[in-house]
Amino acid sequence: MKKIYIILLTIVSVVAGLSCQKHLVELNENPNGAEPSTVKPNLVLSTVLTESGKAFVNLGYLDIAGVMQHTQKDGWAGGHNNYDWGNSNDWGGYYDILRNNQFVYDKAVELNYPLHQGIALVMKSLVFGLITDLWGDVPYSGALKGNLGGAENTFPKFDAQQSIYDSILSNLEKANTLLDGSSFNSSTGPADIYFQGSEGSALKWRMFANSLALRYYMRLSEKLPSVAQQGIEKIVGDPSKYPIITAVADEPAMSFPGNSDMDSWPAFAVPQSDSTNYIRIKMCNTLVKELLSKNDPRIKAWAEPVTESIYVDPDLSGNVSKVVYDTTINGVLRPRVLIITNDFLAAKGMTTNDINQDPYYVGLPVALSVPQTYNLSPDAQQASHNTHVSWVNKNFAKGNAGGTKVRLITAAEVHFILAEAAAKGWNAGDAETHYKKGIEASFLVWGFSSAEASVYSAQPAVAYDGTIKQIITQKWIASWSRATEAWFDWRRTGYPELHGTLLTKAPELPLRFYYPLGERNLNGANVEAANNNLKTTPYSSLGGNGAKNSPWSQPWIVQETGKPW
Repeated sequence: MKKIYIILLTIVSVVAGLSCQKHLVELNENPNGAEPSTVKPNLVLSTVLTESGKAFVNLGYLDIAGVMQHTQKDGWAGGHNNYDWGNSNDWGGYYDILRNNQFVYDKAVELNYPLHQGIALVMKSLVFGLITDLWGDVPYSGALKGNLGGAENTFPKFDAQQSIYDSILSNLEKANTLLDGSSFNSSTGPADIYFQGSEGSALKWRMFANSLALRYYMRLSEKLPSVAQQGIEKIVGDPSKYPIITAVADEPAMSFPGNSDMDSWPAFAVPQSDSTNYIRIKMCNTLVKELLSKNDPRIKAWAEPVTESIYVDPDLSGNVSKVVYDTTINGVLRPRVLIITNDFLAAKGMTTNDINQDPYYVGLPVALSVPQTYNLSPDAQQASHNTHVSWVNKNFAKGNAGGTKVRLITAAEVHFILAEAAAKGWNAGDAETHYKKGIEASFLVWGFSSAEASVYSAQPAVAYDGTIKQIITQKWIASWSRATEAWFDWRRTGYPELHGTLLTKAPELPLRFYYPLGERNLNGANVEAANNNLKTTPYSSLGGNGAKNSPWSQPWIVQETGKPW
């Protein structure tokens, strides 16, 4: 059939003569790739933005959510629950994004598109910022040049982490200038999946750039406090020159279709089988206890109530285990409850201390040896269908429901940064106001009202007390599904006060990722030089790749700060 089609096409072409030459040329273009000389930036920009969004949400919802004790897994749990990352973490996907982004930037320079140049600089700062945050010293100035050949390009040196942060902040300053135009000679249109290329999208990209700058100035606050203070005060002090994200509507956000494993939120979340992340990820007890202690309504958006609660009846004796429906216990209606006795527990070698009897929300404790059996689970398989613990809310299997969007930076994060800056005594506005605005922004994202946020903030356990600990703890809560930023905040401040257990790889939380195995094999000399810039700790040897290239070795950003641990 294909041969017949080709013959017919040839006959038609001859008959049509020269008038069809243009169409034949189009037919002869490579359908499986694009010619760099003819491709417009928008074609590649959409890929940069979507892949960046997917990378961020999968990082912040998966294993880092385990580190920061938002969630735990009851199947395939090693990396998530125990910080056992298999001696290597790959950065290839991030550099793939950066190569495409570099094409967008170079093409925008060639075509004199300042809008696209500014956007590309923002994305470069975002992705390179993440890479250095995760690993420390990394290829930067010499990266993305492999096409030029030569050993210095094929095997690039690792730039010092401090110099990378400096360059990121410089690029964000440049992006702010490029994006400050009343009109542009190009448009992103639908390729801009964050802001849809709408009127005013350039302003939102400026807000994005300057909000990222706030993030990275605060990242430096323990290491270089004067630099951080000057940078934050510069931005806050001139809002017309440095607009920032203060409202949910201005956040760079991306929805997922949620139709299959590959386009769901996050990847492999659609509950099609027991191997999906939706099935095997459960709420962590650390976060659940924090939310319940503060009467936080956001737990309803993030967690499913237990299908069957447990109650140990002190008035019953004997080895009793029975399911009762629609019964009130201690003033709380329980739709379905497993009533057991102390004798029943004793027969299993357990006590009430081993059981969570909360009528609604039960999280998995950190790094259990056999998490799938927790709380008398009726299903002890990997990725168990445990009716006695809280699953992640079903909205996270639908992709585009409620607040389940990729949000690369949020209004809540910006307000908490400014609250912390003000609490340090810097000129960044009123700390309490920003603290409350941060809480409010998080509530609005997840479908709650400003009034509900006000009620929550007025509670004695939540009311602003002027401490950095309280600000960062609320920021950690608000980072649900974006736990990567919470990890970097914890590393910088020690808050919230999280620790490992006897069953985690080390008794404290990790600080960084392993350098990739492929990089160690192919670019060993430069990796070793970067290793020498890491500072070992009492836990470094527990990592599994020597004392230096360890998740418990300190990159520059942590060294000499006294934090953590």
